[in-house]
Amino acid sequence: MSGLYALKPWYAARLSGVRRALVARRVAPGAITAGGVAFGAAAGVALWLIPAGPAAAGAVAALLAARLACANLDGGVARESGRATRFGALANEAGDRLAELAALAGLLAWAPPALVVAAGLAVGAPSRVSIMAMAAGGAPRPGGGPFGKTERCALLVAVALTGWAVPLLLVLIAGSLLTAAVRVVQARRSLVREA
Repeated sequence: MSGLYALKPWYAARLSGVRRALVARRVAPGAITAGGVAFGAAAGVALWLIPAGPAAAGAVAALLAARLACANLDGGVARESGRATRFGALANEAGDRLAELAALAGLLAWAPPALVVAAGLAVGAPSRVSIMAMAAGGAPRPGGGPFGKTERCALLVAVALTGWAVPLLLVLIAGSLLTAAVRVVQARRSLVREA
């Protein structure tokens, strides 16, 4: 159950020219991470300001596509340019979470704040499980699941198109928690094999 995460190698290959250009221009990986946060925040502003419909969906889709591109490029640029560090990995992870929370904040105009906060907590659960699995003894990072980062972005586009914030936020919460549970199972298998 890897979901759209299975497309990550294909997507990275499509971005290889951009990645090489960024490396050639010595763009700092941290600047790309910051760009991803800015695109996430811009998607949140679009969700907040643009009434539901095709215009909102188009704007949110374009901004979140740019956010996902940054999430894919920052680590690749760091590795390809020889600038990968443990702090950079931490900044990359923090940037992903901030970008996602910034986009979700736009739904405060559409749904009860408690539900948006619950969604904000739930969307970080899969990554928290992955990080804890790696910290528990060198297991490979569990990834994928039925409702990863790409599916969560697609759901925000669906909210922008339809305006159905409450039911789709409930789907977001349930899907994120299910993905976290799948990653717990993956991590347990890896850690048991390592023992």
